[in-house]
Amino acid sequence: MAGTKISAKYPPLIDPARTTLAYGNRALPRLNRELRTDVLLTRQRALMSLCDYLHDPEHIAAALRQGIVQSLVCLLSDEDMTVRFKSAECLQVIASHAIGRQAFLTHKVIQPLSTLFDDSEDVVRKYSHLALEMASRSVSVAEGIIEAKLVPILVSKVKTELDEIKAIVLDALHFCFKVHVQDALDNGAMAIFAGCLNHESAAIRYRAARNIMDLCVVLEGKNQAVEVKCMDSLVVLLKDTNTDVRANAAGAIMSITITTKGKYTALEAGALWPLLELTEDGNSEVRVNSLKALTSLSEAPEGRKALLEQVERIKTRLSDPIPVIVKAAEIALKTILWKP
Repeated sequence: MAGTKISAKYPPLIDPARTTLAYGNRALPRLNRELRTDVLLTRQRALMSLCDYLHDPEHIAAALRQGIVQSLVCLLSDEDMTVRFKSAECLQVIASHAIGRQAFLTHKVIQPLSTLFDDSEDVVRKYSHLALEMASRSVSVAEGIIEAKLVPILVSKVKTELDEIKAIVLDALHFCFKVHVQDALDNGAMAIFAGCLNHESAAIRYRAARNIMDLCVVLEGKNQAVEVKCMDSLVVLLKDTNTDVRANAAGAIMSITITTKGKYTALEAGALWPLLELTEDGNSEVRVNSLKALTSLSEAPEGRKALLEQVERIKTRLSDPIPVIVKAAEIALKTILWKP
């Protein structure tokens, strides 16, 4: 005779770590109520469900209308680590959409989020930086980060943070540098990035070289790059096995060598021959950056003299399948063959 067995296990589709979603358009109002409750377990379960729910792009706009962002901002200061971590993660998901990035400014999320940069838990700091980095891809949010005086704080975090978080911070600074670089230059960013060029992680090395290139857009950045003696490290990176590292190292040298001081510093560091080798690299970004750097070096008499012997080698780039490289090669040859 068949019988029944009473089990203590949950049904297969019930997750005890997540709250049950209400049907249809009632899901977000219920989640928002649970986010504001005094019961810790309810807040945690609501955040777990909300994070999954927001991964559907269709739910982002509705979440903003329901005041979810305001609730998440309040939870950033919660005493529970899980609540802070999941709140930051939810904000990161929201920031992955243009309408969500705008909400960072509308609801003044930047400053409360920055308070988590010094959190004792690694995962909380990681997701707070991820949220800010994702939001900083919007020019208006990058401007908000600069206005909030967070660039000096982010620069200091490059020295002290874990490698995984350090890469995220470097990305956030990269987007801020598209708007303004002076705050970083005034707070020793060039020396800090130069120190990262020798890092064991390729992800850190290429981001450091890229950020140096960003800072060298202005004259002061080019001068600081020479002063902190980062050229030797950049030349070494031209032979790196990682494509991104080679491309950004060549790009940084390209920017630094705009000035006369930068040209001679690169020539003394032996940048010319490794750059010449990179004109035949398999990556198009590496090839174009190396050609542009060689163009700058050829403006110095010593550089032109050496490159005049390599004209035929550079001419091979005129048949490159990528038009921008052909144009860079034409400009390089015109500069090298120039006669007063």
